[in-house]
Amino acid sequence: MQEAVRARGLALYVASVSNEREFDGAFAAITQAGTDVLLEGNDTLFLDRRKEIVALTISHRIPTIFFERESVVEGGLMSYDADLADSFRQVGVYVGRVLKGERPADLPVVQPTKFDLVLNLKTARAIGLEIPPALLALADEVIE
Repeated sequence: MQEAVRARGLALYVASVSNEREFDGAFAAITQAGTDVLLEGNDTLFLDRRKEIVALTISHRIPTIFFERESVVEGGLMSYDADLADSFRQVGVYVGRVLKGERPADLPVVQPTKFDLVLNLKTARAIGLEIPPALLALADEVIE
C-alpha cells in the first residue's frame, strides 16, 4: 500500500489501535494528520466496535472505506468487500469436492472473485461529500 500511495504522490498515515480505549486518540491523530480518507482494516475489534467507529468517522467528517457491508448499513460511508453469498457458495463447492473423495490438500486455494461496492448517500451528505455519478453507477447497493 505504501508503494501505491507514494507512486501517486500521496502520503499514508497508519493509525494502530489494539483496544477500544485507543479509538478517540487514534481519530484525533488521524484528524490532526489532515487525513483525506480512512481505510479501515479487517479486525474483529472493529466489528465489535462498529457503531462507535462509524460515529467517530462521521463526527470527524472523515470519508471511510469499511471492510464489510454492515458498517455501511450502520451509517458508514462505503465498503468494498467480497460478496458473502458467493464466498459461501465457494465453500459449498469445496465441501462437495471433499465429500466426493478429493483430498483437501490437493485442492487449490480460491480467492474471492466477486466484490460488492456499497455506498451510503445519507452519510455522504452528513460529512459534506458528493459522490460522483460514475461511482454511484458502479455501486452494487446504494443506501439512501
